[in-house]
Amino acid sequence: MGVETERKYLVKNNGYRSLAKESHTIKQGYLQREPERTVRIRTKDDHGYITVKGKTTGCSRLEFEYEIPYKDALQMLALCAGRIIEKRRYIVEYAGMLWEIDEFEGDLSPLVVAEIELPTPDYHYTLPDFIGEEVTGDTKYYNSNL
Repeated sequence: MGVETERKYLVKNNGYRSLAKESHTIKQGYLQREPERTVRIRTKDDHGYITVKGKTTGCSRLEFEYEIPYKDALQMLALCAGRIIEKRRYIVEYAGMLWEIDEFEGDLSPLVVAEIELPTPDYHYTLPDFIGEEVTGDTKYYNSNL
């Protein structure tokens, strides 16, 4: 069983770009999207993934992610209902922690959101200058609701 604990923030400037150690092209869609569970299909560059997530409680939830063949992921994306999200993800290390910053494309542009995964809900960390308002728990910023 895997538990994901993360915090989510809006991004107020593009200062993260100069700090990024890598970036990836991501496409994702949802086979199921309910508050109790989501099933996501994702391609990241030329890799495919399926992820099952449980209901969020505070800033934590169950998460199970598995790599699947890229061609299978592309076919599964075609089965997804609703929008296929496209974004560019930047990976930034700041004060010993990894941040994932997503620049959404298409009609979701110019939305930019940063996430940090934490070992525990009460873990202390330092915010970089590019971080704005916290939106952890705000369902309108869940990728499954975009």
